[in-house]
Amino acid sequence: MNTSPDAVYVIIPAMKELGMSWTEIKRIPRYELVGLIKAHQNYELLHSFDGYSASEVADMAKNKPEVRSAYNKYLEINAKYKDRSGRREKQSLSGLIKN
Repeated sequence: MNTSPDAVYVIIPAMKELGMSWTEIKRIPRYELVGLIKAHQNYELLHSFDGYSASEVADMAKNKPEVRSAYNKYLEINAKYKDRSGRREKQSLSGLIKN
């Protein structure tokens, strides 16, 4: 194995996170490997706080402030994908004022 960044950023994550063998990695083009790894990272981010309420995250953030920024990124990405898929509810101005 060489010492290029590909070994660190492509080959190792493909083996570790995707469970791919060395034979599979050699057979698949690099751009597909990068796409698979990026898709896996997005999946992990999209589901990183599933099952936690905002109050539970606030409690965790008291001890670890970086949790709050990770949670905000999670909310931002989830909102983006819900907008793209059309599953996000549109709020009216009157609905925002009532809340």
